[in-house]
Amino acid sequence: MTGPANAAPDSPRRNRPRFEDLPVPDDTANLREGPDLHQQCLGLLPLVGVWRGAGEVVYPTIDGPYAFGQQLVFAHDGRPFLSYEARAWLLDDDGQVIRPAARETGFWRPQEGGDLEVLITHATGISELFYGRALDLRSWEIRTDAVVRTPTAQDVQASHRLYGLVEGGDLAYVDERAMMGQPLQPHISARLSRIAG
Repeated sequence: MTGPANAAPDSPRRNRPRFEDLPVPDDTANLREGPDLHQQCLGLLPLVGVWRGAGEVVYPTIDGPYAFGQQLVFAHDGRPFLSYEARAWLLDDDGQVIRPAARETGFWRPQEGGDLEVLITHATGISELFYGRALDLRSWEIRTDAVVRTPTAQDVQASHRLYGLVEGGDLAYVDERAMMGQPLQPHISARLSRIAG
């Protein structure tokens, strides 16, 4: 497996932090380590890794746009799903960190026939159930079927996400949102480079 030209030079030797004394297989974000990737997850193989980069958040109901940094982790433990974690931090005009921002976690569950079930929970009190599929070997599209919110969460009605590997092997994505009385429209986009895996 060859890595992208712009990946961190030591990315094939890096992985997410692990505890060696865990009594069951730990998640791995490096396909060279740990359990074999489940056959059902082969269509998601290019996503497995740790990705880091920057993006922009915009929406009619916020001042902005705002720049943010982000890390995504797609990992597996040998079973037919990927674990997913995203952490973001707001950046100032000079690219310096202002403060922590959005966090989300979940699971990507590929199904027989190529369909995807994706469950994502946000630290802000929102849980989303997405359905979608791979568009080809390098891109994936998912749309919400259900959004559940706590009483203190923002009024999010729907989301549509497109993820894809772009020139140089980076991972880029766009997240469109219908929220706060607004129709579905671009909200978040980012381009991330592989730093591990």
